[in-house]
Amino acid sequence: MTRSWVVIDHEALRHNVAVIGRAVGAGPVLCAVVKADGYGHGAVEVARTVLDAGASGLAVAHAHEGAALRMAGIAAPVLLLSEPVDAAELRAVVEHRLQSAVYSEAGVDALAATGAELDVHLKVDTGMRRVGAEPADAVALAERIARSPHLRLLGLWTHCAVADEPDNAFTVVQLERFAEVADRLRRAGFEVPVLHVGNSAALFAHPGSHQDMVRPGIALYGVAPAPALASHAGVAELRPVLSWYAPVTMVKRVPAGEGVSYGHHRRTDRDTVVATVPVGYADGLPRRWGLRGGAVLVGGRRCPILGVVTMDQVMIDCGPDASVARGDEAVLIGRQGAVEITAVEVAMATDTIAYEILTRIGPRVLRRHVNR
Repeated sequence: MTRSWVVIDHEALRHNVAVIGRAVGAGPVLCAVVKADGYGHGAVEVARTVLDAGASGLAVAHAHEGAALRMAGIAAPVLLLSEPVDAAELRAVVEHRLQSAVYSEAGVDALAATGAELDVHLKVDTGMRRVGAEPADAVALAERIARSPHLRLLGLWTHCAVADEPDNAFTVVQLERFAEVADRLRRAGFEVPVLHVGNSAALFAHPGSHQDMVRPGIALYGVAPAPALASHAGVAELRPVLSWYAPVTMVKRVPAGEGVSYGHHRRTDRDTVVATVPVGYADGLPRRWGLRGGAVLVGGRRCPILGVVTMDQVMIDCGPDASVARGDEAVLIGRQGAVEITAVEVAMATDTIAYEILTRIGPRVLRRHVNR
């Protein structure tokens, strides 16, 4: 039983893999980022489809995410995008044959101490300043990896900080720093098989990021990495994978001047039909979406949200002549007739990004997978 559901369109997923493939050409392989439960779409189901569509591997943020893929029978390479943080993650890396990022002496030593044959990807920090080795330390860390009989240096990589700002020159600086590190490793005798930089934004906006592998995340799910990239030829071809639905559960006539929802931040400006939809901020719909021009689609029309979104429900203004009825389908994200509400629209209105809107859709919302 569920009060709301999202529909995950796997045909759109396959289409997006093809779009990304055309953008990067025949050289780089595609490592699909399925962390955060596939950006809220369902990691196992997404992984199966993107691998079938041409992806060569997968990437996750936590070892338990990789373990879940393995327990679902997925055998493709899985890259853990950060060093294991504790003994449990180390055990998961070994047991489930995960590749792991490394960027510190402690991280290298911990993986080497497992005694397992493991592939590792050395991450260098070229300007994100989150995690990653300093470029000057890359050769020493590569030598430390080489001293272990159990570890193989399979990859060298970095992450772009501003690739979603196509006019920001810092991405070029990061690519130059990365090239310098790769050259330094070659001169030290290390031939690293897989170099990778390109996230969703970089692979479209910066061809120099393609290298041997790209790591698309949000683009797989049919969302522009940033509004500034929405008109890019490749990005414009992407198709949204997720739509969000719920039924109308109550309809009532409300007189003009009545306050609606907590705090009475909004009042009806005329006699109107107000419908209740059983989705709230506990499901992932931002509480302030209703105060920022938010709407829900019912009957092929945009119905403004009245006041704040509550924890479990939202009230919408359907208009004085509306014929809406209990059980009618409402759309929170997606298309209904000729009108559409996108995750990007919700994000921009609530001062965040589409990534957050998608990944915050909670476990109370059923995932329905179609066109698999």
